[in-house]
Amino acid sequence: MKKHNFLHKHQKTLAPLLSLVLIILVTASVTPGFLSIQMVDGHLFGSLLDILHRATPTALVALGMAVVIGTRGIDLSVGAVIAISGAVTAVLTVNTDWPVWLVIVCALGVGMLCGLWNGILVSVFSIQPIVATLILMVAGRGIAQMITEGQIVTFHSEVLDAIGNGYFLAFPIRVWIAIGMIVLTLVVMRKTALGLFIEAVGANVRASRLMGIEARLLVLSAYVFSGFCAALSGIILAADIRGADANNAGLWLELDAILAVVLAGASLAGGRIYLLLTIVGVLIIQTLTTAILTSGLPAQYNLVVKATIILAVLLIQSPKTRQWISGFFTKKQNAGKDSVGKNSVGKNSTDKGSAKV
Repeated sequence: MKKHNFLHKHQKTLAPLLSLVLIILVTASVTPGFLSIQMVDGHLFGSLLDILHRATPTALVALGMAVVIGTRGIDLSVGAVIAISGAVTAVLTVNTDWPVWLVIVCALGVGMLCGLWNGILVSVFSIQPIVATLILMVAGRGIAQMITEGQIVTFHSEVLDAIGNGYFLAFPIRVWIAIGMIVLTLVVMRKTALGLFIEAVGANVRASRLMGIEARLLVLSAYVFSGFCAALSGIILAADIRGADANNAGLWLELDAILAVVLAGASLAGGRIYLLLTIVGVLIIQTLTTAILTSGLPAQYNLVVKATIILAVLLIQSPKTRQWISGFFTKKQNAGKDSVGKNSVGKNSTDKGSAKV
């Protein structure tokens, strides 16, 4: 009984976690050394560490996406914002003598301006989020190409090199940056009223306004935060390759971010924000990518296999499947009660017969 109640109560949380564990175990069974971790020159190395390393940009973007989707919105422009912030980082590093911290602040500021643009279109002009952000998704690539003049701009900076590929306490610095952002976002969303207000706006905008909540300001803030996260991801990606590629930086990353939020169990209709489960969704996607690459599967099958496995995970997490599992356990529980009841009736009848004798 208690076991069934626990599974029923936490099935939305357990489904993504079990999916991630299952994918890791299956990959480990077909890929020798997948779970092995080694310490080399004070740095941890291994496939699991590589998953964390490569998942960082998507995790940052997914954090912002989760907040935006919580307001019943969506941000298709994050890939373009990544390209813009990477281009700003590269061009300022090459063409100016500015300190690195100022370059980073400028790149983050540009990303937040992009988010502000999206937020104004959505909250002030009431344009549908998918249309409003699609504008910057298309135009953003062109802006990034204008900044780099259509070239791949390369640079060298010790600080940026450390951000992209450096280590601290045996773990990649970029992973520490992601952990810091996750913790900060969790604190703001779960320990302050802001998270509750954002979810209230996503659940019912009209009701939230009647309660005195500044719905427009909250929606605007959500898109600014998404732009900040995308810009931070763009800086890390540019630092990783020591350059800016306006054509390919962050390409289709918005789809992985949306998928991670959906894998977390969130609805695109808004109203709920699952930050930690969103990170689990990111790890599922990156683990699949790493598993496919290390399996030796021909490159042309990668996307099809990845899509098939993700579809299976989504079906497992679907409300219909959860309803079927819940119904299965309920039937077993009722069958057990009926069996106990029949045994009790039989025992009582026997006792009465013995008493008469």
